[in-house]
Amino acid sequence: QLQKQAEYWERQAAVVKTVVKLVRPTVVHIEAEPGIPSLPQRSGTHRVEEAGAGVIVQIQGKYYVLTNRHVIKSSGIGGIKISLADGRRIFPTRLWDDPESDVAVLAVDAPGLTPARLGKSKDVEIGDFVLAIGSPFGLSHSVTFGIISAKGRRDLELGHAEVVFQDFLQTDAAINPGNSGGPLINLRGEVIGINTAIASNSGGNEGIGFAIPIDMFMFVANQLIEKGKVVRAFLGVHLDSRFGPAMAAELGLPRPIGARVSGITAQSPAAAAGIQDGDIILQFDGQLVEDAGHLINLVATTPVGKKVPLVLFRDRKTLTLEVPLADRAQFLSKQ
Repeated sequence: QLQKQAEYWERQAAVVKTVVKLVRPTVVHIEAEPGIPSLPQRSGTHRVEEAGAGVIVQIQGKYYVLTNRHVIKSSGIGGIKISLADGRRIFPTRLWDDPESDVAVLAVDAPGLTPARLGKSKDVEIGDFVLAIGSPFGLSHSVTFGIISAKGRRDLELGHAEVVFQDFLQTDAAINPGNSGGPLINLRGEVIGINTAIASNSGGNEGIGFAIPIDMFMFVANQLIEKGKVVRAFLGVHLDSRFGPAMAAELGLPRPIGARVSGITAQSPAAAAGIQDGDIILQFDGQLVEDAGHLINLVATTPVGKKVPLVLFRDRKTLTLEVPLADRAQFLSKQ
């Protein structure tokens, strides 16, 4: 009986071992030496202040390493060293980053690189089994295992306050300092997130780790590669942070869903479409809006110029409007 039970669990574990063998060659260890803006210096010893991980991907036939901006931000491109799973050390040829999402992309060029397969984080469900691969405490290519504990974690205090756009996956797979930038993998061997942060009193793993969903990460990464910058959409509404159960009940909603509009930016898409102060945005482009932070992320990851249907709650009735989104940069420059 024990033999049969052991064989059953060994078959289940074989899935995890296969995924690790598939994904491990795609993961890299990254060291970033501070204060080196261009070419590495031959003399002197520099203390490595940041170490983390990354994952190799292929985009339009070229190879890139995805990682977190906070892993490499203390160094210029000349101070970044990338160690492959086979022991080789390579250096990036170009660097892009975006402070508002903590995304960084490194262009790399070397023979025999293995790219990872990308999944779709929108299909991830709470309870899905996942693996995290990274370099906790400098121990490169370490593998941990757990589940997706929650989705849509926002308003986290990360220590790098520039991170405006947050929509994290939460996992109990052990994530420690040095896991940043490494992939969160599903059982199909697909990258569904980039590990970013931990919630911890001790500084080590306490079962609460966070990853940027890969859909959100690639929206930023593709624009950085193609345009050199991120172009984000703009709706033009101010949102009410006080909106909660009491106000929802008063307005006729069964629970606090959506985002309540508390103001409209002049000459914005919202103003042109007729959105009014006090409206509650229930749906954006077919997706239910959970709260104000969720709406901000939905707008920020929608292409500029796209005509988006909105479902609003006004005077205890729903109505639908179509809004073409503008370029956020045009309105920021006016403020």
